[in-house]
Amino acid sequence: MGSPSAHLADWGTALQVGRRVAGPGIPVPAVERARMREDFAELVPHAEDLIKEHTGMQVHGFRSRAWVMARSEWIRANLNGLQRLLEPLAARLAIGRPERADFKRKAMGAQAGALLGYVGKRVLGQYDVFLPPDDEGLLYFVGPNVAEVERRYGLPARDFRLWISIQEVTHRVQFGAAPWLKGYLAGLVDTYLGSISLDSRELMDQIRHAIDEARSGAGPRGAGGIFLLLNPQQREIFVKMQGMMSLLEGHASYVMNEVARDHVSDVDRMRRALAARRRRSGAERMFQKAIGFEQKILQYDAGERFVRDVVEAVGMDGFNRVWRSAEHLPSLDEVGSPSRWVERVSG
Repeated sequence: MGSPSAHLADWGTALQVGRRVAGPGIPVPAVERARMREDFAELVPHAEDLIKEHTGMQVHGFRSRAWVMARSEWIRANLNGLQRLLEPLAARLAIGRPERADFKRKAMGAQAGALLGYVGKRVLGQYDVFLPPDDEGLLYFVGPNVAEVERRYGLPARDFRLWISIQEVTHRVQFGAAPWLKGYLAGLVDTYLGSISLDSRELMDQIRHAIDEARSGAGPRGAGGIFLLLNPQQREIFVKMQGMMSLLEGHASYVMNEVARDHVSDVDRMRRALAARRRRSGAERMFQKAIGFEQKILQYDAGERFVRDVVEAVGMDGFNRVWRSAEHLPSLDEVGSPSRWVERVSG
């Protein structure tokens, strides 16, 4: 209870619920765990070299390195990151307000834990953008999930591990090559959290406005319910975030596929395996849509098309201008129309 975020949610409950929802995953014998740690320890720096060679990007700071972890460790690490992100909002909520009841804190903790527990069963690797400086360059790989995919689909372990390493290391290279990018992303998050109204009357006005937009059809075309609930400032931040995430995810997918051509065998089979793994029942698809899983897949596709089209038009050097400053990041509209970005930045 020493930090503001501890007054917002019971993070111990979050961890307990997350562990129960995720479960331990398939058993991985000690010898196999050791081999997996050795593989990722070797493959992650190798992937960084391949990515820098292919893209021409230069990384500042520590070399990329791997941490092969259990599901429970992944949940704990992401809960720690969530607490750090929520500190400013929690501090605002605490001003002039009585202590939140334990049942409210436990309820919020349980919700966060359930969400991370579900994702913890699915995620293979992750680059954590908001790690402390001493941990910069650290990449997470969830051992039981990696082993489960390899066994279920009969994938060659070393090639599969290199393939997923390339994608996660690409994210590390993006932020390592553009040191301003982390601060820009953190600024967007802080601005969004700072824009959340603590006045119940303002919140009700937003809800009524969203209902009116939905009924009249005046809301942004294709906007989901959550977007309609945002005020104008929040919508602007949301659109910027969507454009940025489409770039980051699409660039990682593009680099992963391009680099893998010469260094990973049977990539098509791996793609089919992950596509099959994403297919779920109707109820789970609804849940995935609610938590933004489908949106993430769309970001991969739209962003990869953007990167591919720009590289074909102006080459890798022309595309790499995107990492020079925030002004060079594509808008969401430009992601859908790469020629507009080329004309504005690389033309």
